[in-house]
Amino acid sequence: MLEIDDLKVSYDGTEILAGVSLDLLRGDSLAIIGESGAGKTTLGLALMGLLDGRCSGRVLLDGKDLLSLDEKERRKMRGKEMAMVFQNVEDALDPLMTVYDQIEEAISAHGDRDDSEDLGDRVSRQLRSVGLKEGKGRSFPHQLSGGEKQRALIAMALANDPQVLILDEPTASLDAVTKAEVTSLLRERTREKIVLVITHDISTAAKLTEKMAVLYAGRIVEMGETRDLLENPRHPYTRGLIRSSPNMTTTKDLQGIPGRMVHGVVGCPFSERCTQRIDRCRVEVPKLSDAGDRMIACHRGGIVPLLELSNVKTRFGEFAAVDGVDLTLYEGETIALVGESGSGKTTLAKTVIGLLDQEEGEIRLEGEPLAKRGRDFYRKVQMIYQNPKESISHRMNVLDAVAEPLEVQKVGSPAERISIAKKVLDEVELPTDDAFLNKYPHQISGGEAQRVAIARALALNPKLLIADEPTSALDASVQAKILKLLLNLQEKRGLSILFITHDIAIARKVSDRMTVMLKGRIVEEGATSDVTTCPVHPYTMRLLEVAPDLRPEREARCDLWGVSEGYPLRAREI
Repeated sequence: MLEIDDLKVSYDGTEILAGVSLDLLRGDSLAIIGESGAGKTTLGLALMGLLDGRCSGRVLLDGKDLLSLDEKERRKMRGKEMAMVFQNVEDALDPLMTVYDQIEEAISAHGDRDDSEDLGDRVSRQLRSVGLKEGKGRSFPHQLSGGEKQRALIAMALANDPQVLILDEPTASLDAVTKAEVTSLLRERTREKIVLVITHDISTAAKLTEKMAVLYAGRIVEMGETRDLLENPRHPYTRGLIRSSPNMTTTKDLQGIPGRMVHGVVGCPFSERCTQRIDRCRVEVPKLSDAGDRMIACHRGGIVPLLELSNVKTRFGEFAAVDGVDLTLYEGETIALVGESGSGKTTLAKTVIGLLDQEEGEIRLEGEPLAKRGRDFYRKVQMIYQNPKESISHRMNVLDAVAEPLEVQKVGSPAERISIAKKVLDEVELPTDDAFLNKYPHQISGGEAQRVAIARALALNPKLLIADEPTSALDASVQAKILKLLLNLQEKRGLSILFITHDIAIARKVSDRMTVMLKGRIVEEGATSDVTTCPVHPYTMRLLEVAPDLRPEREARCDLWGVSEGYPLRAREI
């Protein structure tokens, strides 16, 4: 058993690890993920006893405190009880020794081999176990490919059958095919060991481990089962990492995490980059606490619901345009509300914003029921309407249209309102010179008008943006720019977006979750990638069938080894 208790590591007065605690049993596999500089590699080096004098806390392996060992005892421990595959392959292998000699040295260093077993046979068997031929073992490192070097390092690390194996970026810089082979090899060879996988590659972590810990600025901020964390991240930082990681299952465009990591800050280390921070976050470090299926370090218990709808109904006479809708939108999340015209999408949006009265049900904003919608509500919630030239008064020029919400809310002085208006216009990539500011809606293009409408909605820095068909009247090029703009604004400001559209192809590019609406009811809801790849409801299947597809209609879409009718050659037989 490996027990890590309050492990701290400092460099020049800065805490790189700020109290990491873990318990791992034989057969456990744990991924440590996070951005560069989070302290992942430092954790591995500290466990190996390579950071003498900089560590405090306890690291117990079967009850023995590894941090209290002297250097001679540590040398006996390294490679025998605990081994590490280092990140930089070029630095980890001796360029003056063959791979065979380096594995032989790793075995001989501990002097506990069975005399009846020939050392050469043992080295050869070790090479074969990682998929390297005998001839490759007689090569020097510079004569091997990247994948072969990585296999050689794995062979060295496993040569003495250690209890604990630390893998630091085990597939970094490998091509996809070699990465898959190395990953498969590691799964096969490490089943009965304690495995710690240090990586920024979330796909590698998903394939190699059953548990995951997210490290930020030397602190674990979320920890639990790998599948749970990847499918339903609950810490804002974990969600940010997943959003910024390309993989074949996501449909939404990649988004980064604004700001940069800083060690040694007062309060929550992620607070300056977090879009749901409260005053407490700036002064108090959150403890890693039990949250049911995982551990989370967050004063708010993780990502919090922003908008909650429960059994909401809106009628026009006897007709139920919205008929018992339940929906939850979280901080910083985009939900796409899709369906054909007349399904109730816009009616639901107008009910939330207060333009229509709900007859039944409850709407909650930040956990509080909406009894009435006053100034405070409209500071937090704004709407982009389908036709910008109808939603912006033709009597107002661009500057007046953007500054009007600030004036209604009595924000700042006239000069400050003008400054804020110019700032948001610049944020939506519009000119801020007098010539443009004095233009009226009929004097600007459709794309510019939509950007003005977005700037107007953003002027009050709302938490929730309701976007009702914001690109339906725009050409494809302008549409792409507007969608990219909304994603960038979400990344910078942490906006929650309720994105209403009848175009499921657009919805899959901008949303985290998708909700399908039919006849006033939600008929399907889930992660956008799941809904668009494995739909359950027949209506969702129909929407996907008629979604925009630039390819001509053909029955045969793909012939792996030949040519499908109407399509170019996609693959050649080898």
